[in-house]
Amino acid sequence: MLDPGASKSTVSTLEDQVFPRKPRSRRTLRTGFSTGTAAAAAARAALRELLGVAVPEMERVELPPGGSLDIPLAHHGMAGSRGEAVVVKDAGDDPDVTHGAEIGARVGFSSHSREALQLLGGEGVGRVTKPGLPLPVGEPAINPVPRLMVREGLASVWRETGIPPHALTVEIFVPRGEELARHTLNPRLGILGGLSILGTTGLVRPFSHQAYRATIITALRVARALGLTEVVLTTGGKSEEFLKKHLPALPEEAFVQMGDYVAFALRAGVRLGFGHLTVGAFFGKALKIAQGFGQTHASRGLVNFQELGRTTQALTGNPLLARAVDQAHTAREVLEILPAGAREAVVGEVGRRMLEALRRHAGPVPELQAVILDFAGTVLFQGGERGQGS
Repeated sequence: MLDPGASKSTVSTLEDQVFPRKPRSRRTLRTGFSTGTAAAAAARAALRELLGVAVPEMERVELPPGGSLDIPLAHHGMAGSRGEAVVVKDAGDDPDVTHGAEIGARVGFSSHSREALQLLGGEGVGRVTKPGLPLPVGEPAINPVPRLMVREGLASVWRETGIPPHALTVEIFVPRGEELARHTLNPRLGILGGLSILGTTGLVRPFSHQAYRATIITALRVARALGLTEVVLTTGGKSEEFLKKHLPALPEEAFVQMGDYVAFALRAGVRLGFGHLTVGAFFGKALKIAQGFGQTHASRGLVNFQELGRTTQALTGNPLLARAVDQAHTAREVLEILPAGAREAVVGEVGRRMLEALRRHAGPVPELQAVILDFAGTVLFQGGERGQGS
């Protein structure tokens, strides 16, 4: 359990822990609030119900970085001997699977707990079954910052009402949590039976790069805690599916979806101590990596087909083929244009350049491997090189 004396200043994001950095300004899309904020608001209202004091239409929740949010309550009342309240999660403009989900709390007096506050995971809240997460195995998946927010929120209700504090049990529940969790990475991370109650700032930033990078770090930490020294970084679910078939000896936890964050995932893998890093990508993403892009989203740049045409000319001596590649519109079209012998040569050169780019991002230590797939999952290239730590 979280130390009740922990201060807000000790709270940091997973990314800050691995890559300390200065805060950045953010885009101004509509910001939402986290499941942790929803749970804290629901717990405050449920305690008021238990104490028989007036419950406001909105509960004010103090946020870890400072400031506060007023969170509307969906409903509240007594559930037997416990106070109960529910908040509807609002993710703002972020396409969060938990947007619109009910997050609830039931608060009751405790005469048996050795702690002033016992936090329980109820219906729809997952349970930790693998090491490497910020909670011990067996605990409900209510992360440290939300635990602190619930604890401090309840403490402030005692202060506001002037009623002497009493030991409490607090059960957080999510009615559709188990169903929603199937659409998250929780099963992969070993969080079973429901959703995680999350949040480091209390807010949900729309289309947050930080949130995706934090997911990468969490997956890497789980793999490391399980004793793995090798991971396979993939650009998405489909490439991961194909690579699992190609590398069947590796456990599921060794496969980490890095999305477009190639350089970030490699550096994180090195920081966390992995000695062998494989990057698998379809040909289009492989072309971008080979060009040196550390972030492969379309907004960061396009495939340079002209350079690929020059490479084709140098390798095949066929100007007509090179011109066709130069004028291609997609990576898929390039693979269709190239005959078998030329395809092997061109993809091989792309693979060599991809490895060079991966080395620049990862540094000299880890052993690296690059795998390039066609769009049906066939391996077009697989090559690697040893690192200084090998």
